[in-house]
Amino acid sequence: MLRPVRRCTDDAGTGLIATFAALVVFLGFLLFAVQLLVDLYASSATTDAAFDGARLVAGSRTGHDDPEALAQAERRAEERVRSELGGFGRKVSFDWTGTDADSVQLRVRGRAPRFLWPGLQGALGVDEVDRTVRVRVESWR
Repeated sequence: MLRPVRRCTDDAGTGLIATFAALVVFLGFLLFAVQLLVDLYASSATTDAAFDGARLVAGSRTGHDDPEALAQAERRAEERVRSELGGFGRKVSFDWTGTDADSVQLRVRGRAPRFLWPGLQGALGVDEVDRTVRVRVESWR
């Protein structure tokens, strides 16, 4: 025996799908905003830490013409930069190739922490933090 099909004549339950879709869109935008803020913070903190590291090497009282003393000052500066950056500092790389007798150049590169899904990670365009700072060597007169 077949049962008669009951047709829905009222609007009961129709707002559930729209509410769920709006919640998913809202959470997507919220996740996007959090990722953008984390990327901006990582860029800003990396720039500040790189400047501090380069300033430490430029202001050190070691002779900048002595390669061993300069390498030791660079190692101390790298430790300081890594400690300033915290957990992100363990993933960054340092490049001191532009350093000469008159100026210290430090390039810091690393990948910012990720919160987005793997398919959307390149959508912001700020996945990699790459900062180069140049500081003049202080000379005593």
